[in-house]
Amino acid sequence: MATGAVTGLAAEAEIARQAGLVAAAGAGTAAGTERAIRSLVEQGVPGLVSFGLAGGLAPNLATGALIAPAAVRGLDDEAHWVDVEWHARLTRAAHAAGISLVVGGILGSERVVASGTEKARLHHATHAIAVDLESHRVARAAARARIPFLVFRVIADAAERDLPPAALVPLTRSGHPSIRVLGSIVAKPGQLSALVRLARETRTALDALRRGALALGATLRHA
Repeated sequence: MATGAVTGLAAEAEIARQAGLVAAAGAGTAAGTERAIRSLVEQGVPGLVSFGLAGGLAPNLATGALIAPAAVRGLDDEAHWVDVEWHARLTRAAHAAGISLVVGGILGSERVVASGTEKARLHHATHAIAVDLESHRVARAAARARIPFLVFRVIADAAERDLPPAALVPLTRSGHPSIRVLGSIVAKPGQLSALVRLARETRTALDALRRGALALGATLRHA
């Protein structure tokens, strides 16, 4: 069996499946992520990949930059190293394919980090290059299950980018955007231009994720 990919968005899970992984979307919530992880572990996957979009913390990372962090840190300072051998194979494969991967640490958060100011603060405090909602949970679950884990992500919103309020509306349980986004736009129409820009950046990031995952799928599939 191929390794399991834990994502937030359904779109990320679909890309993981295109690359040959077994994928489950957790919709960006703690309960959903734990449910997705449990489903994959119960299927007997030999390893877990935290897969998808991430928010940039390092100011030099642009939208679409692929990252393969060597370590995951939680806001409680708990730290986990990814599987060293698997990570080394991934970076070698990327180098051979001419794909740039940034390997600095990633921060796992319990909520979306929405402002450039907070991103700068977290980068200064932790030296993490990016932040997401799943990697710390994947790391803990892999340790419990005694299976290796890896992180393969792409920067969506760069470090200086402030997210509009509609971007913070929770996803549906299946990992799709909620109709409640429209309500947020109606309530605060001034965010529309920022939301359009974010949608464009998200498409750019997902395209980069797809290209990277398809090119490196053989390594991602086998822990």
